[in-house]
Amino acid sequence: MAALTGPKQDRSRATRQRLLEAAVACLAEHGWAGSTVAVVAERAGVSRGAAQHHFPTREDLFTAAVEYVAEERSQALRELPAVGRHEAVAALVDLFTGPLFRAALHLWVAASDEEQLRPRVTELEARVGRESHRIAVELLGADESKPGVRESVQGLLDMARGLGLATLLTDDRARRERVVAQWTRLLDEALG
Repeated sequence: MAALTGPKQDRSRATRQRLLEAAVACLAEHGWAGSTVAVVAERAGVSRGAAQHHFPTREDLFTAAVEYVAEERSQALRELPAVGRHEAVAALVDLFTGPLFRAALHLWVAASDEEQLRPRVTELEARVGRESHRIAVELLGADESKPGVRESVQGLLDMARGLGLATLLTDDRARRERVVAQWTRLLDEALG
């Protein structure tokens, strides 16, 4: 019996990961209203029962999915080789573009209307925000004991979120690159 536990656990982990990835893709493509457990299960290639075994509620599934991908991206940032400040700013801005940000945005909008979802998303956003800030401080080599440095780093993350919102509507890459270059110059002055 013990020999079955390893492969069974591996299959369970693989199923869970497929569900999480499918949930993010569905949320990014179809929004909250178009993303159900059944749609995600079908996309992941598993039964609805298997999906509900891993995630008993829709809220469980989608908050876990956004958290999973946020952790994946945070891990990728933590593993960046030593980069210059410009590359660090660009990598941080990239956190707010693409399917993860789109999925998170749909989740935030849904949480504004769904009372049972709001506390979970608020807590998740606070945790992801703290982690993003911590990683930004590390990547930028920022000393937050200096006046204004913490606010400059937070301003970068807030600006990056705004650029991410603009990207949802149009391919704003050229403007985004100019803003990243300017923000890097401002951070060079603020951080020393």
